[in-house]
Amino acid sequence: MGRPVKEKSLTQQDVINAAIACLDKEGEAALGVNRVARELSIKPPAIYKHLNGNAALQRAVALTIWQQYVEWCRQRTNGLEEPQALLQAGGRATRDFARSHPNRYRVMTQFQLNLNDPETSLLIQEVFNFLKRVLQSYNLSETKLIDAMRMVNAAITGFIAIEQAGLMTLERSTDASYEVMMDALVVAIQHIQQVDS
Repeated sequence: MGRPVKEKSLTQQDVINAAIACLDKEGEAALGVNRVARELSIKPPAIYKHLNGNAALQRAVALTIWQQYVEWCRQRTNGLEEPQALLQAGGRATRDFARSHPNRYRVMTQFQLNLNDPETSLLIQEVFNFLKRVLQSYNLSETKLIDAMRMVNAAITGFIAIEQAGLMTLERSTDASYEVMMDALVVAIQHIQQVDS
């Protein structure tokens, strides 16, 4: 008896989609060839034709999630030009993505993008271009632009990480605190513009 047609018609994207479905349901521990094969009702060797093991599977999933995140942010900032509005919309989009897809967000932020890797360098460039668009009206030097990008990234990802860990236990609304932080980032960027390097 031959293999099921499903295995023959399986694509790499099918494998990645199944892995993301497992991730959404069960968390990061589900990102393995054996678990994904069960999700697809196939034998694990069928996956190896598309992705060479758990590391390759996890990498493909992380890259796909990064692409989903970039598209998510693009849709939510489309048509905005004013830097403060762009920054705040981008910050809200990031937090909304993390809330809508907490497991995906964790996998995405734990995956290191590398400028020397052709696949990840394009994603870095897209994120960099968005932040540059947000910050361009401040006329920051190259070093100050890097400082501002790092500050924005650290503030947003740090807030989300603490929130996801359930460590924000005071009575104040986290939504209100997030908005205050986003406003404070605008002030901080203006300060970077004024200080000497």
